[in-house]
Amino acid sequence: MKTAIYQHQNIVLDNLAREQYQKIFLAGKNGELHCPTCAQKVRLLLGIHESPYFFHTQEPEIHCPDPAVTTVTEGSASFSVQNGFKLPKGRTITETPNNVELFRPSKTIEYLIPFKQVTEGCQQKRPPYLLDLAESGVVLDRSQTAAVLDTEGSVLVLAGAGSGKTRVLTVRTAFMLHDKQIDPRTIMLVTFTTKAAAEMKDRLLSYPQMKREKINQLVTGTFHSIFYRILMFHDGANWSADKLLKKEWQRDKILKEAGKEINLSEKEFAFDLALQQIGFWKNSLLMPNEVRPASEWDETAVFLYKKYEEYKLREGLFDFDDMLLGCYQLLNSSPDLLAHYQDRFQYFLIDEFQDVNKVQYELIKLLSGKHQNVCAVGDDDQAIYSFRGSDPSYLLEFEKDFPAAKLVILEQNYRSSHEIVAASTQMIAANKVRRMKRMKAQFSSGLLPLLFFPFDEEEEATMIVTDIQERISNGENPSDFAVLYRTNAGSRAIFERLASSNLPFKMDQDAESFYQRYIVRSALSFLKVSLNEDDPHALSDILPFLFLKQAVLKELKAQSILKDCSFLEALSHLKTAHAFQEKKLKKAVTLIRGLKHMSPIIAIEKIEKDLGFLDFLKKRGNESSKLEKGSDDLKDLKVAAKSFETIEALLAHSEHMSAMNKEIKKLSKHFIDAISLSTIHRAKGLEYKTVYIIGTVDGSLPHDFALEAQRNGDFTAIEEERRLFYVAMTRARNQLYISVPQQRRGKKANPSRFLAPLNKKKKTDS
Repeated sequence: MKTAIYQHQNIVLDNLAREQYQKIFLAGKNGELHCPTCAQKVRLLLGIHESPYFFHTQEPEIHCPDPAVTTVTEGSASFSVQNGFKLPKGRTITETPNNVELFRPSKTIEYLIPFKQVTEGCQQKRPPYLLDLAESGVVLDRSQTAAVLDTEGSVLVLAGAGSGKTRVLTVRTAFMLHDKQIDPRTIMLVTFTTKAAAEMKDRLLSYPQMKREKINQLVTGTFHSIFYRILMFHDGANWSADKLLKKEWQRDKILKEAGKEINLSEKEFAFDLALQQIGFWKNSLLMPNEVRPASEWDETAVFLYKKYEEYKLREGLFDFDDMLLGCYQLLNSSPDLLAHYQDRFQYFLIDEFQDVNKVQYELIKLLSGKHQNVCAVGDDDQAIYSFRGSDPSYLLEFEKDFPAAKLVILEQNYRSSHEIVAASTQMIAANKVRRMKRMKAQFSSGLLPLLFFPFDEEEEATMIVTDIQERISNGENPSDFAVLYRTNAGSRAIFERLASSNLPFKMDQDAESFYQRYIVRSALSFLKVSLNEDDPHALSDILPFLFLKQAVLKELKAQSILKDCSFLEALSHLKTAHAFQEKKLKKAVTLIRGLKHMSPIIAIEKIEKDLGFLDFLKKRGNESSKLEKGSDDLKDLKVAAKSFETIEALLAHSEHMSAMNKEIKKLSKHFIDAISLSTIHRAKGLEYKTVYIIGTVDGSLPHDFALEAQRNGDFTAIEEERRLFYVAMTRARNQLYISVPQQRRGKKANPSRFLAPLNKKKKTDS
C-alpha cells in the first residue's frame, strides 16, 4: 500500500520527497498514520530489501487497496477524487519538485568471479604428528603445511583474511615441541593481546601429546608483557608495578600540570590527543629532542612531552610505552646481556606482524640477530594502525633485514563466502603498495554483497534495525549481526535506533556518548543556559567559546550576587581588558536568551554563526584530531536536532541517550547473544554471520583527512583507508550489506571511491 493519511492529509509515497520518509516512519511508530480505506493505524516499512510501503499495525496481513485518485480541473482549480469525494489538490501531499530524488532500491554488487571448489589433489608427504593432528580434526592445507614445517631460518607467512593464521602458529609450535624436540624455553610466541596469547595456549593444550608443563615453559604474551618481565628481572627496583602509571587520568594530570606553565586551558587544548601523540613518538623511538614539530600544535605537544618525561624521571615513574623503550635501551647498552638473550631465545613466532611498530621491530631484530629464526605471520592488507605507530613496511620489506627468509602465502579463506571473498579481493587489489594475494573461498552462499541507499544517517539506522528485527523474528540470533563504522561519531543514529528498540546490543567499552563529546556538549550547554541562566556547569562549558578563562566563573558568581542577577546576566557586567570584548559579551547575553524561543536546528545554527562557535573551532585548529574534527561533530548534532521541535525535547533526548550509553556499556559485559556495534578498528580479528558497513561515502570511508592527504600527493592514508574497508568486508561470513547514504551531515554525499571496482561487471577464472 502506497497511500496513508497523516494529519488529515493523504500521503502518496511515490510523490513524497525522500527527506520526508524518516519523518513519516516516526509518525507511524507514534500511531499518527491511518489507512485511507479502513482507517486503521498503519506504519511505514523502511527496510533494505523492499521498496517502502505502508502496512497495518495490528494485522499486517491485511492489504487494503490504495484509493483510486483522479484529477479533476474546474476552471483554474484542481481537485483529486478519492472514493467518490472531491478534495482540493492542495489538501493532498502528492506532489514533489521534479528534482527530488525518489527511493533508490538496493542492488547487488555486480562483480563476480565464478566459484570453483578448491581441490589440492595429491597431498604432500606429511610427518606423523601432522597426520595425528588431522585425525583429531586439525587439518592443514598445502600452504599451511609449508608454513608449519619450515622451522629453521626466517619465514614470512602472508596470512590473508580468514586463512587460519592462529592454526598455523599453534600447529607450528606443537610441531617444534613434538617432532623437533625444541626446548620450549627457547621459543618466544608474541601476540598483540593477552586474550590471543591465552587462546593460543588453550588451543595447544587441545592438540594430541601436548603436555601442560611444556606449554607453560613457552615464553608467550604481548610485547609489553614479555619485555617488561625482562626489565623486572634485571632492575626490579626501578620497574616495580607500583611505579607504573596505569590509568590515563594519571598521565593526563601530569600533562595538564605542565600545560599550566604555558597557560593551556583544559577546556581548549586536547590533552588526550597530546598523550596519544607522545605515545606515537615513543613507539617510533623519537625522544623529545629528536622530534621535528610540523605545526604550532606539535610544538606544544613536544613541550608537554619533555615535561612529561622530566616528571617521570624525577618521580621514578614509568608508563606502558616505557616497558618497550626501557628494554630496548637496556639490551642496546649491555652487549653481554644482549648476547645472553640471543642464546636464550632461538625461535620467534610473531602474530599480527603487520601491526608492529619501530621499537617492537627493533627489539625482535636485536634478539634474533644470532639465530635468525623468525616466523612472522601477518597480512599487509589488514595494516590499519598507523596512528599508533604501526608500520606495514616491516612486513612489506621483511627480506631486507632477513635476506634468507622464505615466503609462504595463505590464500584459502575459511571464513567468508566466495561472494564476499571475490568482492573484497577485487576491492583491495586497487592498492599499489601491497603483496599480491589471490584469496579463494571454500564455499558459496549464493548471496551477493548488497549495496543499499538510505537518504541520510537517520534513515540508514532505521533500515538496518528494520532488517535485523525481521531476520531475528525469522529465527536468527542477535549475535549473528554486527554494524561497523569508521569512527565512533558515526554510530549515533544506529545507537539511538537500537536503544529505542527491544533488541539486545553491545558496543565498545570506550565508546563515548555522542552527546558527551566536547563540541556537542558545549553546543548543548548554550541551549541549557538559555533555559536556565543559573546553570553553573553549562556556563562553565560555554566560557571557552566566548574566549574567556575558567577563572572568570568565580567573578560571575560574585557579580550575580552584587547585581542580584543571573549568572548569564552577570556576563554583561564583566570587565575585561578590551572594550570590544565587553560589547560582544553584552550582545552574546541577548543572543543566548533568545535561543529558547527557536527550534533546535535554528538555535544551533545561531550558536554556530552568531556566538563565535566556528571562530573558536578555527582558533582551536584541527589538533582536536586528524580523524574527527570538532566542526564535524557540530554537523552531526544538526542532523540529530532536525528530529526535534523543541529545545527541551532535544536536551531530554541527549540526557536519555547519555544515560543509555552508560547502561548499555554495563550490560554489554553480560550480553552473550547481542548485536555488535563497533568501529572497524575494534572489529579486526572478529567475525559475524552478517555485517552492515555504514557511511560508505567519500569523507567517511575514506575519511576526509585521507582525501586531503591524497590531494597533497600523499597516498599512504588513502591506501590504509582502503585496507580498513577490506577489514570491514572480511568480517562477514555469509552476508554483507554496504550502506551508501545519499546525504551525509546535511549535504549531498558521493559514494565511496572504494566501491568503483565493485560496480564493474567482470568475469574471470579464479
